[in-house]
Amino acid sequence: MTADAQGREGSNVQEADSGRAKRPRSAFSLGALALLGFAGIIGLLSLGVWQIERRAWKLDLIERVEQRVHAPPQAAPGPADWPTINAKTDEYLRVTASGHFRNDRETLVTAVTNDGAGYWVVTPLETNDGFTVLVNRGFVPPDKRDPASRAAGQTDGEASVTGLLRLTEPKGAFLRTNDPVANRWFSRDVQAIADARGVSNVAPYFIDADATSNPGGFPIGGLTVVAFHNNHLVYALTWFTLALMLAVAAIRVGREEIRIRRASRASGKPALR
Repeated sequence: MTADAQGREGSNVQEADSGRAKRPRSAFSLGALALLGFAGIIGLLSLGVWQIERRAWKLDLIERVEQRVHAPPQAAPGPADWPTINAKTDEYLRVTASGHFRNDRETLVTAVTNDGAGYWVVTPLETNDGFTVLVNRGFVPPDKRDPASRAAGQTDGEASVTGLLRLTEPKGAFLRTNDPVANRWFSRDVQAIADARGVSNVAPYFIDADATSNPGGFPIGGLTVVAFHNNHLVYALTWFTLALMLAVAAIRVGREEIRIRRASRASGKPALR
């Protein structure tokens, strides 16, 4: 085959491919594409609106928590209030309680803080109001795990605690589960700790003690991190941008389809894809 013949054959193939590429889509294909595009745009817009609503909820939550954290402390809720305690109205409430620590029944809970790895010292406080509340007295490093190494902080007499009300943590941290039998704790599960230590009439919450210094310097209180991730605006803009991109793509497909149909009518080849 000569070079000219090969060139003509290649040109004919390209023209045939070009002709097939320019054939308009069928009504069914267009309808299916339009339906998918519309559903995609609506779905993305809905996700964006949902993130805007979540942002408003998060900002309201942050404001309410900030008010609680900096409010004057109130008496720790007693048994009459326990059934109504919930995260929405009580989490991070600033409370105070007085009584006697049961240092012989403290529990060490694995912790990671800005001061490094170590343990939370969770000790039952038998309050003067007749109930017991677990108190996270603060953080100790591994070399202070043994209570004898921080004997000055093992308060025996009357004690008063001010801190933040925290709800029980039934799930272990770091994807690990508490093992009461082996005395390994990864979360402050109030009821599980109370059962393991033989503590009764215990509040369904614990208190994160504030930064008031303990004798001897340990445990170190006031390390509660009150922070809420608020990336909802970024997420919303992402969803809205994707919706806009999909809408632009749909418009381009529609305009191209109109151009192809006009060209097809002009050439007298109304074949559909």
